[in-house]
Amino acid sequence: MQPRLLLVPPFTELQWTIKPQLEEWAEVASYDPPGVGAEAIPSGLVPRPEMSDEERREALREWRRRAAERGLEEVNARGWEQYFVVMDGEGIPAGVRVAQARPESVQGIAIGHAALSRSTEGERPAINKEVHAAMGELLKTDSQAFIRYGIAQATAGSVSEELADQMVDRFPDSDLVVGVWEMVGAEPEPVGEDLAALGLPMLLAQHVGCLGSTEEGFEDIVARFPDATTVRCPEACSVSPAFVKALRDFCADVGVPNS
Repeated sequence: MQPRLLLVPPFTELQWTIKPQLEEWAEVASYDPPGVGAEAIPSGLVPRPEMSDEERREALREWRRRAAERGLEEVNARGWEQYFVVMDGEGIPAGVRVAQARPESVQGIAIGHAALSRSTEGERPAINKEVHAAMGELLKTDSQAFIRYGIAQATAGSVSEELADQMVDRFPDSDLVVGVWEMVGAEPEPVGEDLAALGLPMLLAQHVGCLGSTEEGFEDIVARFPDATTVRCPEACSVSPAFVKALRDFCADVGVPNS
């Protein structure tokens, strides 16, 4: 039987450009989270300027919860009883929620841009605060600059301008994408304890040279889970052939042979 992979997106399924390569040896499901593409978003989850910091954090947590539910709908639609959960970057908190919902069905977890949190503060932040803030300003003031310079440069050229343009077009409400971006930067969303409680096999991937993620963030999650498989990718994980190969080997090592 082929491995079954649920791809949890950072912001949109378009970011998983490696999906066709994965489909050569696995069954693959992907989706957009609430408010992206054709997916509706409840009005209460749309960020508003007058929201307090706590209200923003709660809205982000609810957005993550709904994104996880949407992923489980994909699993249900396919009748999958066992599968791997594959997540990347800003999609990590939602991906962990997917695994927590049915841990007995999850064979393993693969994490791109792996880190214990999305924190921008402290001595060892996982996210580069200056880069995140600069991209947020570009997004608010000049969406074309965000496409040309923000996404492409923050991913060290791994995401093309054309793909970045398609990604931004998936957000029908510019206020939503700006609000979500700001909320992500304000909420660290630690996942270390949740991953430890799950006790599942893990593949931890780093995008070497990423401007948005720090070296310390990857070092810390590897130190916390020394038994996890690791891979360092020269491109953003969701577009990296190195991540494809590592994920294929990981599935085989867990005990799901390739067809």
